[in-house]
Amino acid sequence: MKHNTNKSIDQRTQMASSNGHVIPNVSQNDSKLELFGFDSLVNILGLKRIVGMGGIWQSLVLVAFCGACTFLTGLSLSAIATNGAMKGGGPYYLIGRALGPEVGISIGLCFFLGNAVAGAMYVLGAVETFLDAIPSAGFFQETITVVNNTLVNGTTKSGATTISTPSLHDLQIYGVIVTILLCFIVFGGVKIINKVAPAFLVPVLFSILCIYIGVSIAPEPGASKGITGLSIVTLAENWGSEYQPTNDAGVPDPNGSIYWDFNALLGLFFPAVTGIMAGSNRSASLRDTQSSIPVGTLSATLSTTVMYLLSVFIFGALATREELLTDRLLAAAIAWPGPAMIYIGIILSTLGAALQSMTGAPRLLAAIANDDILPILNCFKAYEGSEPHVATLFTSFICVACVVIGNLDLITPTITMFFLLCYAGVNLSCFLLDLLDAPSWRPRWKIHHWLLSLVGATQCIVIMFMISWTFTVVSLALASLIYYYVSLKGKAGDWGDGFKSAYFQLALRSLRSLGANSVHPKNWYPIPLIFCRPWGKLPENVPCHPKLADFANCMKKKGRGMSIFVSIIDGDYHESVEEANAAYRQLSAYIDYKQCEGVAEIIVARSISDGFRSIVQIMGLGNLKPNIVVMRYPEIWRRENLAQIPSSFTSIINDCIIANKAIVIVKGLDEWPNEFQRLYGTIDLYWIVRDGGLMLLLSQLLLARDGFESCKIQVFCIAEEGTEAEELKADVKKFLYDLRMRAEVIVVTMKSMEAHSEISPNAKKDPQEEYASAQDRIRAYLSQMKEDAQREGRPLMEDGRQVVVNEEKVEKFLYTMLKLNTTIVKYSMMAAVVLVSLPPPPLNHPAYCYMEYMDLLVVNVPRMLIVRGYRRDVVTLFT
Repeated sequence: MKHNTNKSIDQRTQMASSNGHVIPNVSQNDSKLELFGFDSLVNILGLKRIVGMGGIWQSLVLVAFCGACTFLTGLSLSAIATNGAMKGGGPYYLIGRALGPEVGISIGLCFFLGNAVAGAMYVLGAVETFLDAIPSAGFFQETITVVNNTLVNGTTKSGATTISTPSLHDLQIYGVIVTILLCFIVFGGVKIINKVAPAFLVPVLFSILCIYIGVSIAPEPGASKGITGLSIVTLAENWGSEYQPTNDAGVPDPNGSIYWDFNALLGLFFPAVTGIMAGSNRSASLRDTQSSIPVGTLSATLSTTVMYLLSVFIFGALATREELLTDRLLAAAIAWPGPAMIYIGIILSTLGAALQSMTGAPRLLAAIANDDILPILNCFKAYEGSEPHVATLFTSFICVACVVIGNLDLITPTITMFFLLCYAGVNLSCFLLDLLDAPSWRPRWKIHHWLLSLVGATQCIVIMFMISWTFTVVSLALASLIYYYVSLKGKAGDWGDGFKSAYFQLALRSLRSLGANSVHPKNWYPIPLIFCRPWGKLPENVPCHPKLADFANCMKKKGRGMSIFVSIIDGDYHESVEEANAAYRQLSAYIDYKQCEGVAEIIVARSISDGFRSIVQIMGLGNLKPNIVVMRYPEIWRRENLAQIPSSFTSIINDCIIANKAIVIVKGLDEWPNEFQRLYGTIDLYWIVRDGGLMLLLSQLLLARDGFESCKIQVFCIAEEGTEAEELKADVKKFLYDLRMRAEVIVVTMKSMEAHSEISPNAKKDPQEEYASAQDRIRAYLSQMKEDAQREGRPLMEDGRQVVVNEEKVEKFLYTMLKLNTTIVKYSMMAAVVLVSLPPPPLNHPAYCYMEYMDLLVVNVPRMLIVRGYRRDVVTLFT
C-alpha cells in the first residue's frame, strides 16, 4: 500500500468494515472484526469469500458444522429454560443455577464483556458502511493505493486501485454520536426498543429479498464477465476448494502473508451463528420464557442455517471463483434495484445488532448484581420491574471507550471465545442436569438425550481451539481468574446447582459401595465426633470452644476427613425445638467461620448422658459413622461443685467402650495452640496398652500441622520391673520402623508399689500432697455413701445404680495413677503435648472415685491427650 503522503499507513486501514466483505479496503491480515459477524445479512454477504476459498462442498460442511453446534446449544437452552420459571440474566441465570454461582458469574461476566464490546464493533461497522457509501460525509478524507497481484488459474494478474477511505477520526466522531443515540433508546426501556425494532428489521429483510431477486435475474446488461448467473457449469467449477494466500487487501496473491485454510474460514464464519442468546438475554422482559425462548431460538437457528446453506449454492452457481475472490461488491452489484439497498440494509442491520447488545448486556450485569454474590457489583443492582440504568451507563461507557480506541484487533477474538465459552456452559449445564436426572428435572422441551448436550459442549471447545489456541487460553484464563475471585470474595449462595446434586449422588453410591464391613487400616480416616459445650464455661454466643475446633482440624491429614460437631440441649424436644434450630444455625455458622469442614448436629434430651447414648448409637450411616469421640476434660467439676459431672463423664466413656468408639480427651484446652501459634519440644507418647496404633497415628497427624511441625516424637513404654527393657525397646523400634514413623523409644521400668518418687522441680503441685488429698476426699465420700445406705436400708447406690466398694482396689488404682503421673512429670514436664492411654472406669467403682483417679493422672501436665483406641487397627505394616 502506498499512502498519498509520506506518512505511514493510517490506523484506519487496520479497521474492518461492518459488512466484512463488501468494502474493498479491508485488511484481512490485521483485522479480526470479521470473526464477529454482525447478523444474517452481513453473513450472507460474507459467504461468497468462504465459497471462493473452500469451495461449495467444504462450505456446506462448514455451515452445517457451525449450525449443528448452535442447534444443539439451542436444544440445551430450551430444555433448561422450560424446566421452571426463568428470571433475568439469560445464560448467566441458566448456567449459574445449574453449575453454581462461581461458574455462572465467571461465564456471565465474560459474556457481558463480549456483548458490551460487540456493541462497539457493530457501531463501527455501521459508521464505516455509511462513510463508504457517502464519502462526502467524512470530515477527514484520505486515499490509499492498493497494488494487487491476483493468482487465477495459475496466472498472475497485476493491478493498482486508488481508493478514497474515511479516516479513524471520522469513525470516532460518528461512532460516539451513534452510541449516545442508541444509549438514549435503551434508556427508554423495553417498550421503546420494541417500537424501534421493526424500523431496523423490515429494511434488512427487504435487502435480503433484493439480493435473491437480483440473483434470479443476473446477469444484467453491463455486468462483470465473472457473473455468469445461476449455472450448473459454474457450480461444478466452484465445487472443490482452492485455498491460497492473500495480500493485505484480501486479494489472492502468491506472495501474500495470509494463507487461508478450513480453520481460518471457521473463524470467519462461526460468529454468523452466535445470535442464539438474543432472546434469553432479555428473559426478564419476556411474557412466557418457557415458550418464547425455545420457539424463538430454535426457529431462528433453523431458518438462518437453511438460509446460509441456500446462499452457499447460490454464490457457488452465480459467479466464477475469480469474481468471488476479487470483487468485494459482488452482492451489492447484483442486488435489485441497486447497491443502495444493500448499504441501507447493512447499516440498519449493524445498528439493530448494536441496539440488541446494548439492551442485553446491562440486563445481564444487573442480574448478576441482583443475586448479591459479589458485593463489588452492588452498584449495578436494579429493582424488579425497573430498568438497569446504572448498568446501561456502564455498558455505554465501555462501548464509547472501544469506539474511541477504534482498533479492537487484540480484543475481538477473545470476545468470540467468550460466546463459545457461554455456549459450552449451557451445554454442560444441560448435560449435568440430564445425566443426574434429579426429581426436579422435568423440562417441557426435553427432546434430546444428555449425549447430545455433551456433543454440543465438545463442539464448542473444539471450535475454540480450531480458531485460535492463543485466544482460547486467554479467555479460559480470564474466566478462571473470575472464578477464583468469586470463590474468595463472593458470598455463599445455595442455588441447588447440579454439582450439589452430583455430590449427593456420588455420596450415595460411595456409601453403598463401602457397605457396613470394617474398613481396612490402609483406608481408615478419623471421623471425630466433637462434643462441643460440656465441662466448661463459654459465652452464650460461642457454641463451641475455639481451641476444640482447632484440635478437630489437627485430626485431619491435609484437610481430608470430616468432623461432626454435637451439642446436647437439656429439655423436652417438643418444647425446645425452636431453641434447637437456632443452636443448629449458630453452630453451623461457627463451623464455617473456623473452617473445620464439618457438620453440626443438635440433640435434645433429658440429660447429657441420655443424649450422648442416643448419638453414639444412631449417628452416621454404614461406615460413615464417627469413630472417635473428642471432648474436653472436665477440669472445673470440683471447682464449680458440679456433682453431676462425674456420673455423666463416666457414662460417656462407658458408652464409647460399649459402642466400640475411640476416645480422645483433651486436657488443658485453654493452653492448646491456635492456628497462628507454634510449639517446640517433643510430643511424648506413654504407650501403655494396645490401642490399634491410634496414639501413634494421632502423633503423626499433630506433627503434620504447622503448630507442631518443629516437634519430635518420643515413645515411652511402661514396663514392670524385671522385664527385658532392651529387648522391648528393640521390638518397639522395629515396629515403628515398619510403620514408617520416626520416633525415639524410651523404656521406663518401675515397681508396682513403690513408696517414693522424685518430684520434678517444675511441678506446680506436689503429687504426694494431691494423692493424700484425694485419699481423704474418697474416704469422706465413701463414708457418706455408707451412712446414707444404712439410714435408708438399701445397698450402696450412685445415680440409681448399685456399686460395690472395695477400698483396697480403690487405693491400688489411685496409687497407680500417682506412679504414672510422677513418671510423666519427671520425663515430660516440658513436652509440647503428652499422649497417654485412657484407663477405663473400673467395674462397679463409684464415678466419683474415677474422677479422682483422672484428676491425679493429669495433675501438673499442661497439655495432655488421654486416648483410648478400639478393637481394631488404624495403622498397618503392609502397603
